Amino acid sequence: MRIRAARWTDKDLVAALIADALHPSPLAAWLVPDPQQRRQVLTSVVGIWVEHALFFGDIYLTDDHAAVTVGFHRYRPIPPPANYRIRLGDAAGGHADRFDLLNSVLSTKQPTEPHYHLAFLVVRPDAQKAGRGTALLTHHRSRLNRIDLPAWTTIPAGGEHLLTRYGYTPRPPITLPDGPTLRPMRRNSRRSNAVPINSTHLVDNRWQDLHP
Repeated sequence: MRIRAARWTDKDLVAALIADALHPSPLAAWLVPDPQQRRQVLTSVVGIWVEHALFFGDIYLTDDHAAVTVGFHRYRPIPPPANYRIRLGDAAGGHADRFDLLNSVLSTKQPTEPHYHLAFLVVRPDAQKAGRGTALLTHHRSRLNRIDLPAWTTIPAGGEHLLTRYGYTPRPPITLPDGPTLRPMRRNSRRSNAVPINSTHLVDNRWQDLHP
């Protein structure tokens, strides 16, 4: 299965793909309780981070555009997206507070040392269980081995089994207020046995490290 780096012209496709995959999850329902608004809000908010990843990270797509990874190079602190507060308000409307709360909860768990942040790994719902996620994770592992840095991600609880096959270890779960449980996971570099966990915010606090 061919995997390629995404281009700027792919950003809307990638945002829609991630929103479609996230849409049926309990996390999406918690973020945007109104099902009629959910897909549009998710697409708009995710689109902010997809653009940001094209500047401060990387995005890889399968050649059929059915699966994608989005990651950030947190080798040093990176800025938030330009005009983020205004853009989040425009994108999320009355749901912006939920995205802010999610960000606040997750930011206390993020590593402080240089690392790679796997923000999203998603497969389109009608294309799952056909090897696309495995292909992307194999590609992802190969790249991590070359840079030899720790990696970090957060996923809905219950989906840890696939990532553990690629070197990720579950961390203590996070339960959102009146919401679903999430599972941070880390992958150590070959030079380190542990990833320090932060108790304060990074410069670029964000919600976008979730994927179904």
